Amino acid sequence: MNTKSSEIEQNTTESLALSRGWLTRSRRAVPSFWGSILFYTKLPLPSWFPIEFDRIARWCPVIGLILGASLGGIDWGLTFLGFPPLVRSVSIVALGVSLTGGLHLDGVSDTADGLAVTDPARRLAVMKESTTGAFGVMAIALILLLKSAALSELMTNRGLVLMLAMGWARWGQVAAITFYPYLRSEGKGALHRETFKFPQDLLLGLFFLVLFSAVWIYWQPQQWLVILITTLLSAAIALLTGWWFNRQFGGQTGDTYGAIVEWSEALILCSLTIWFS
Repeated sequence: MNTKSSEIEQNTTESLALSRGWLTRSRRAVPSFWGSILFYTKLPLPSWFPIEFDRIARWCPVIGLILGASLGGIDWGLTFLGFPPLVRSVSIVALGVSLTGGLHLDGVSDTADGLAVTDPARRLAVMKESTTGAFGVMAIALILLLKSAALSELMTNRGLVLMLAMGWARWGQVAAITFYPYLRSEGKGALHRETFKFPQDLLLGLFFLVLFSAVWIYWQPQQWLVILITTLLSAAIALLTGWWFNRQFGGQTGDTYGAIVEWSEALILCSLTIWFS
Protein backbone atom coordinates (compact mmCIF):
# COMPACT_ATOMS: atom_id res chain seq x y z
CA MET A 1 0.00 0.00 0.00
CA ASN A 2 2.78 2.38 0.90
CA THR A 3 4.52 1.66 -2.40
CA LYS A 4 1.33 2.26 -4.37
CA SER A 5 0.61 5.46 -2.44
CA SER A 6 4.13 6.70 -3.18
CA GLU A 7 3.75 5.93 -6.89
CA ILE A 8 0.38 7.69 -7.03
CA GLU A 9 1.78 10.70 -5.19
CA GLN A 10 4.80 10.83 -7.51
CA ASN A 11 2.62 10.60 -10.64
CA THR A 12 0.35 13.31 -9.29
CA THR A 13 3.32 15.56 -8.57
CA GLU A 14 4.73 15.03 -12.07
CA SER A 15 1.34 15.75 -13.64
CA LEU A 16 0.97 18.96 -11.66
CA ALA A 17 4.50 20.03 -12.65
CA LEU A 18 3.75 19.39 -16.33
CA SER A 19 0.48 21.30 -16.07
CA ARG A 20 2.19 24.26 -14.41
CA GLY A 21 4.91 24.21 -17.09
CA TRP A 22 2.33 24.19 -19.87
CA LEU A 23 0.39 27.05 -18.27
CA THR A 24 3.59 29.05 -17.84
CA ARG A 25 4.53 28.59 -21.50
CA SER A 26 1.00 29.51 -22.56
CA ARG A 27 1.09 32.70 -20.51
CA ARG A 28 4.42 33.63 -22.12
CA ALA A 29 3.13 32.87 -25.63
CA VAL A 30 0.18 35.27 -25.43
CA PRO A 31 2.28 38.47 -24.99
CA SER A 32 4.51 37.48 -27.93
CA PHE A 33 1.40 36.94 -30.07
CA TRP A 34 0.20 40.46 -29.27
CA GLY A 35 3.72 41.66 -30.00
CA SER A 36 3.64 39.99 -33.41
CA ILE A 37 0.40 41.79 -34.26
CA LEU A 38 1.96 45.14 -33.34
CA PHE A 39 5.18 44.40 -35.25
CA TYR A 40 3.76 42.89 -38.44
CA THR A 41 0.49 44.80 -38.80
CA LYS A 42 -1.11 48.16 -38.16
CA LEU A 43 -4.02 46.62 -36.28
CA PRO A 44 -4.67 48.55 -33.04
CA LEU A 45 -4.44 46.87 -29.64
CA PRO A 46 -5.57 48.12 -26.22
CA SER A 47 -2.74 49.73 -24.24
CA TRP A 48 -3.25 47.35 -21.33
CA PHE A 49 -2.46 44.23 -23.39
CA PRO A 50 0.80 42.50 -22.29
CA ILE A 51 3.31 42.93 -25.10
CA GLU A 52 6.59 41.08 -25.71
CA PHE A 53 8.68 40.97 -28.89
CA ASP A 54 10.68 37.83 -28.08
CA ARG A 55 10.05 35.00 -30.55
CA ILE A 56 7.39 36.91 -32.48
CA ALA A 57 8.53 35.33 -35.76
CA ARG A 58 6.85 32.04 -34.80
CA TRP A 59 3.47 33.74 -35.16
CA CYS A 60 4.08 35.00 -38.72
CA PRO A 61 2.02 32.28 -40.45
CA VAL A 62 -0.85 32.84 -38.02
CA ILE A 63 -0.72 36.57 -38.75
CA GLY A 64 -0.90 35.68 -42.44
CA LEU A 65 -4.00 33.55 -41.88
CA ILE A 66 -5.63 36.37 -39.91
CA LEU A 67 -4.81 38.96 -42.56
CA GLY A 68 -6.04 36.65 -45.32
CA ALA A 69 -9.31 36.01 -43.49
CA SER A 70 -9.80 39.74 -42.86
CA LEU A 71 -9.18 40.65 -46.49
CA GLY A 72 -11.38 37.77 -47.61
CA GLY A 73 -14.21 39.11 -45.49
CA ILE A 74 -13.79 42.58 -46.97
CA ASP A 75 -13.71 41.06 -50.45
CA TRP A 76 -16.99 39.27 -49.74
CA GLY A 77 -18.52 42.57 -48.67
CA LEU A 78 -17.34 44.28 -51.86
CA THR A 79 -18.78 41.40 -53.89
CA PHE A 80 -22.11 41.79 -52.10
CA LEU A 81 -22.10 45.49 -53.00
CA GLY A 82 -21.59 44.63 -56.67
CA PHE A 83 -18.01 45.72 -57.31
CA PRO A 84 -16.36 43.99 -60.31
CA PRO A 85 -13.42 41.57 -59.79
CA LEU A 86 -10.64 43.93 -60.91
CA VAL A 87 -11.77 46.76 -58.63
CA ARG A 88 -12.11 44.35 -55.72
CA SER A 89 -8.69 42.86 -56.38
CA VAL A 90 -6.85 46.17 -56.52
CA SER A 91 -8.71 47.31 -53.40
CA ILE A 92 -7.74 44.14 -51.53
CA VAL A 93 -4.08 44.51 -52.50
CA ALA A 94 -4.10 48.15 -51.38
CA LEU A 95 -5.77 47.24 -48.09
CA GLY A 96 -3.18 44.51 -47.56
CA VAL A 97 -0.41 47.07 -47.89
CA SER A 98 -2.25 49.35 -45.49
CA LEU A 99 -2.77 46.62 -42.88
CA THR A 100 0.94 45.75 -42.87
CA GLY A 101 2.17 49.32 -43.21
CA GLY A 102 4.20 48.28 -46.25
CA LEU A 103 6.63 46.52 -43.91
CA HIS A 104 7.51 43.73 -46.33
CA LEU A 105 7.40 45.92 -49.43
CA ASP A 106 10.21 47.97 -47.93
CA GLY A 107 12.26 44.77 -47.88
CA VAL A 108 11.33 44.10 -51.52
CA SER A 109 12.62 47.53 -52.51
CA ASP A 110 15.90 47.34 -50.59
CA THR A 111 16.58 43.79 -51.75
CA ALA A 112 16.00 44.70 -55.39
CA ASP A 113 18.38 47.65 -55.09
CA GLY A 114 20.96 45.34 -53.55
CA LEU A 115 20.62 42.76 -56.31
CA ALA A 116 21.11 45.50 -58.90
CA VAL A 117 24.66 46.02 -57.63
CA THR A 118 27.14 43.94 -59.59
CA ASP A 119 29.65 43.84 -56.73
CA PRO A 120 28.34 41.35 -54.12
CA ALA A 121 30.54 42.95 -51.43
CA ARG A 122 28.60 46.24 -51.72
CA ARG A 123 25.10 44.80 -51.71
CA LEU A 124 24.48 44.99 -47.97
CA ALA A 125 25.70 48.58 -47.83
CA VAL A 126 23.37 49.58 -50.68
CA MET A 127 20.43 47.83 -49.02
CA LYS A 128 21.04 49.78 -45.83
CA GLU A 129 20.67 53.15 -47.57
CA SER A 130 17.41 54.99 -46.87
CA THR A 131 16.82 56.05 -50.48
CA THR A 132 14.87 53.85 -52.88
CA GLY A 133 16.47 53.20 -56.26
CA ALA A 134 14.88 52.56 -59.63
CA PHE A 135 15.10 48.78 -59.25
CA GLY A 136 13.36 48.98 -55.88
CA VAL A 137 10.48 50.97 -57.37
CA MET A 138 10.16 48.54 -60.27
CA ALA A 139 10.14 45.56 -57.91
CA ILE A 140 7.34 47.05 -55.81
CA ALA A 141 5.30 47.89 -58.90
CA LEU A 142 5.75 44.38 -60.27
CA ILE A 143 4.67 42.79 -56.98
CA LEU A 144 1.51 44.90 -56.78
CA LEU A 145 0.66 44.24 -60.43
CA LEU A 146 1.15 40.48 -60.10
CA LYS A 147 -1.04 40.31 -57.00
CA SER A 148 -3.79 42.45 -58.51
CA ALA A 149 -3.76 40.50 -61.78
CA ALA A 150 -3.80 37.14 -60.02
CA LEU A 151 -6.62 38.12 -57.66
CA SER A 152 -8.70 39.49 -60.52
CA GLU A 153 -8.55 36.05 -62.15
CA LEU A 154 -9.64 34.18 -59.02
CA MET A 155 -13.36 33.53 -59.17
CA THR A 156 -13.87 30.99 -56.38
CA ASN A 157 -12.65 30.61 -52.79
CA ARG A 158 -10.96 34.03 -52.88
CA GLY A 159 -10.84 34.39 -49.10
CA LEU A 160 -9.47 30.90 -48.58
CA VAL A 161 -6.87 31.41 -51.31
CA LEU A 162 -5.77 34.65 -49.65
CA MET A 163 -5.35 32.81 -46.35
CA LEU A 164 -3.37 30.04 -48.05
CA ALA A 165 -1.04 32.46 -49.86
CA MET A 166 -0.47 34.88 -46.99
CA GLY A 167 0.01 32.11 -44.43
CA TRP A 168 2.53 30.06 -46.41
CA ALA A 169 4.41 33.15 -47.62
CA ARG A 170 5.08 34.10 -44.01
CA TRP A 171 6.03 30.57 -43.12
CA GLY A 172 8.68 30.95 -45.83
CA GLN A 173 10.17 33.75 -43.75
CA VAL A 174 10.20 31.53 -40.66
CA ALA A 175 11.93 28.79 -42.68
CA ALA A 176 14.56 31.29 -43.85
CA ILE A 177 15.20 32.32 -40.25
CA THR A 178 15.60 28.65 -39.39
CA PHE A 179 17.84 27.40 -42.17
CA TYR A 180 20.06 30.30 -43.24
CA PRO A 181 22.61 32.54 -41.51
CA TYR A 182 21.83 36.15 -40.67
CA LEU A 183 24.23 38.63 -42.26
CA ARG A 184 23.91 41.64 -39.94
CA SER A 185 24.70 42.15 -36.28
CA GLU A 186 21.80 44.58 -35.79
CA GLY A 187 18.44 45.56 -37.24
CA LYS A 188 14.89 44.27 -36.97
CA GLY A 189 15.78 40.93 -38.50
CA ALA A 190 18.41 40.30 -35.85
CA LEU A 191 15.67 40.28 -33.20
CA HIS A 192 14.00 37.36 -34.95
CA ARG A 193 17.20 35.37 -35.21
CA GLU A 194 18.41 35.96 -31.64
CA THR A 195 15.23 34.78 -29.95
CA PHE A 196 14.26 32.03 -32.40
CA LYS A 197 13.93 28.47 -31.10
CA PHE A 198 14.16 25.44 -33.34
CA PRO A 199 12.18 23.29 -34.05
CA GLN A 200 9.17 24.51 -32.08
CA ASP A 201 8.96 27.97 -33.65
CA LEU A 202 9.08 26.48 -37.15
CA LEU A 203 6.54 23.77 -36.35
CA LEU A 204 4.02 26.11 -34.70
CA GLY A 205 3.15 27.90 -37.92
CA LEU A 206 3.28 24.65 -39.87
CA PHE A 207 0.71 23.15 -37.49
CA PHE A 208 -1.77 26.00 -38.03
CA LEU A 209 -1.30 25.95 -41.80
CA VAL A 210 -1.86 22.20 -42.03
CA LEU A 211 -4.86 22.54 -39.73
CA PHE A 212 -6.27 25.25 -42.00
CA SER A 213 -5.94 23.00 -45.06
CA ALA A 214 -7.49 20.08 -43.16
CA VAL A 215 -10.52 22.20 -42.22
CA TRP A 216 -10.80 23.37 -45.83
CA ILE A 217 -10.78 19.76 -47.04
CA TYR A 218 -13.42 18.85 -44.44
CA TRP A 219 -15.56 21.75 -45.62
CA GLN A 220 -15.09 21.01 -49.35
CA PRO A 221 -14.23 17.28 -49.54
CA GLN A 222 -14.87 17.17 -53.29
CA GLN A 223 -11.83 19.43 -53.76
CA TRP A 224 -9.46 17.53 -51.48
CA LEU A 225 -6.91 16.79 -54.21
CA VAL A 226 -6.81 20.41 -55.43
CA ILE A 227 -6.41 21.69 -51.87
CA LEU A 228 -3.64 19.19 -51.16
CA ILE A 229 -1.77 20.06 -54.36
CA THR A 230 -2.06 23.81 -53.83
CA THR A 231 -0.94 23.47 -50.20
CA LEU A 232 2.17 21.54 -51.18
CA LEU A 233 2.85 23.95 -54.05
CA SER A 234 2.54 26.96 -51.72
CA ALA A 235 4.98 25.42 -49.26
CA ALA A 236 7.44 24.63 -52.08
CA ILE A 237 7.28 28.19 -53.45
CA ALA A 238 7.88 29.67 -49.99
CA LEU A 239 10.90 27.42 -49.41
CA LEU A 240 12.40 27.94 -52.87
CA THR A 241 12.04 31.73 -52.63
CA GLY A 242 14.03 31.75 -49.40
CA TRP A 243 16.62 29.43 -50.93
CA TRP A 244 17.00 31.71 -53.98
CA PHE A 245 17.61 34.83 -51.91
CA ASN A 246 20.06 32.95 -49.72
CA ARG A 247 21.97 31.90 -52.84
CA GLN A 248 22.17 35.50 -54.07
CA PHE A 249 23.37 37.01 -50.78
CA GLY A 250 24.99 34.11 -48.96
CA GLY A 251 22.56 34.57 -46.06
CA GLN A 252 19.54 36.58 -45.01
CA THR A 253 18.73 40.05 -43.68
CA GLY A 254 15.57 41.72 -42.46
CA ASP A 255 15.09 43.06 -46.00
CA THR A 256 15.29 39.62 -47.60
CA TYR A 257 12.81 38.31 -45.03
CA GLY A 258 10.33 40.90 -46.28
CA ALA A 259 11.16 40.10 -49.90
CA ILE A 260 10.54 36.40 -49.25
CA VAL A 261 7.07 37.18 -47.89
CA GLU A 262 6.05 39.44 -50.78
CA TRP A 263 7.51 37.42 -53.64
CA SER A 264 6.18 34.14 -52.22
CA GLU A 265 2.74 35.66 -51.80
CA ALA A 266 2.69 36.98 -55.38
CA LEU A 267 3.99 33.74 -56.90
CA ILE A 268 1.57 31.60 -54.88
CA LEU A 269 -1.40 33.74 -55.95
CA CYS A 270 -0.30 33.53 -59.58
CA SER A 271 0.09 29.75 -59.43
CA LEU A 272 -3.30 29.27 -57.78
CA THR A 273 -5.07 30.89 -60.75
CA ILE A 274 -4.57 27.56 -62.51
CA TRP A 275 -7.14 25.92 -60.21
CA PHE A 276 -9.37 28.70 -58.90
CA SER A 277 -9.83 31.00 -61.90
